[in-house]
Parts: sequence; C-alpha cells; structure tokens
Amino acid sequence: PAFQEFQRRFHLGFLPALAADWLQGPHLFQVFRSRGFLQTQIAALYSLGFASNLAFGLFSHFFVDRLGRRRSCVLFSVLCSLSCLLQLSWDFPALAAGRLLGGIGTSLLFTAFESWYVHEHLEHHDFPREWIPDTFSSVALWNGVLAVAAGAVAELLVLGGGPVTPFVAAVPFLAFSGIFAMKNWDENYGKRRSCPKACGEGLRGLRDPPQALLGVVQALVESVILIFIFLWTPVLEPLGVPLGIAFSGFMAASAVGSSLFRRGVMGGLRLQPL
Repeated sequence: PAFQEFQRRFHLGFLPALAADWLQGPHLFQVFRSRGFLQTQIAALYSLGFASNLAFGLFSHFFVDRLGRRRSCVLFSVLCSLSCLLQLSWDFPALAAGRLLGGIGTSLLFTAFESWYVHEHLEHHDFPREWIPDTFSSVALWNGVLAVAAGAVAELLVLGGGPVTPFVAAVPFLAFSGIFAMKNWDENYGKRRSCPKACGEGLRGLRDPPQALLGVVQALVESVILIFIFLWTPVLEPLGVPLGIAFSGFMAASAVGSSLFRRGVMGGLRLQPL
C-alpha cells in the first residue's frame, strides 16, 4: 500500500505534465502559419526549439542535481506555461522566445521527473529496485493513452477557438503539475560534481566503440524524427486531414509498436534487439 500511494503521488505530478506536452504537438505549425510566417521562418522557429533542447540537454542533469529535482519539475511548469502563453503573440521575437523556453522545458520534462522518482524510490522509501520498472511501465501506458487523447482534444479545441487554443488549455495542466509537486513531493539532490567533470565523463564514454556507435545511431534516428515533426503538417494540411486526428493516429501507432517490441523481446518470441 505504501508503494502504491507513492506511485499515485508520482503519477499525479508527472502525467498532467505529459498531457500538457502532448496538447502542444498537433497544431504548432498551424499556429505559426496563421501568423503569416513563411515556411523558412517557421523552420527557424522549430530549429530554435530543437537547438535549445540540445544545448540545455548537455548539462541538464548537472543543473537538475544542483537546483533540486522537485524545484526543476516546478521550473519546467513555469517555463512551459510561459512558452504556451507566448504563442498568443504575433511577433516573431516573442514566438522565438516561446520556442526557446519550450526546448529548455522539454529537456527538464525528461530529466527532472524521472530523476526525482528514482531517488525517492531507492533512497527515501527504500523500496526494492526491482519495482522501478513497474512504475515506468504504467507511465508508458498512460503516456500513450494521453497522447492519443490529446490529439482528439486538441482538434476539438481548434474547431472552437483556433490553433492556439490547445496551448492555452495546456497551461492549467502545467500549473496543476507544478503546484502538486511543490506541495506533495520532497526535495532531493544529486551528486555535487562540477559541470566540466560531469561532461568530461560523458565524453570519455565515447572512446568505447559500441557506445559511440549507439550514439551515432540514436542521433540519426532522432534527426529523422525531428524532420518528420516539421514536415508532417504541411504535407497533410492541403489534403484536408484533421491534424489532431492524424496526430492521434501517429501516437496510437507508436504505442502499438512499443507494445509489439516488448512482447517480442520479453514474450514467447524472445527476440534479441540488435
């Protein structure tokens, strides 16, 4: 029962943050198009968000460990709320600032929450390490459900109020996540290491050929995904495809693929990932 209560508190803080992130996915390109920007300008805005995510991601673990995992989760809520509200602007610099904050927030989303949970699970509650996958399996399941639902909800919101409406709707989810974490989670910190030392350890890992090869493959896969994220809207929009419904279809296919992979590796087939 204590573990289930701990899981529930984590889910109530993390899942609204994921829901807010998914709500912003289907109609971002449409927001920029509605402001009258050229596709090259929209590409620059997308690239700024990707670049800020990359740049901050290089030292995000160091930053989160120093600032505190709970504070970092709250900071994510603040930064992403500002990013969503800046999408209401018609000025290119304001939209660029929104993408910059959004990229940093996304890096925090996939760093701070999981780091906080693992530390609390092992150090504070002293639960068995073997129970950690149970929590993240349930998060993965709910994440898929939220992603599919977010596309449909975003489509309904756009029909009622335009492409920026899902971004406004994401703010209450972000506020709930940040306030819940602040009131119900304990603070924890990581090891106090200098940033150059932490980055040096990561770079030294690239001397190992399998690790370097894994990094190259992962970088190529992520590059393809980012190109797809930018191109799918201008490809489907002229065909009259509802973007939110298309987004839900993508997320459903992704969830099915993940499920098939898990069944293939851990099920009766016992496939070995390369």
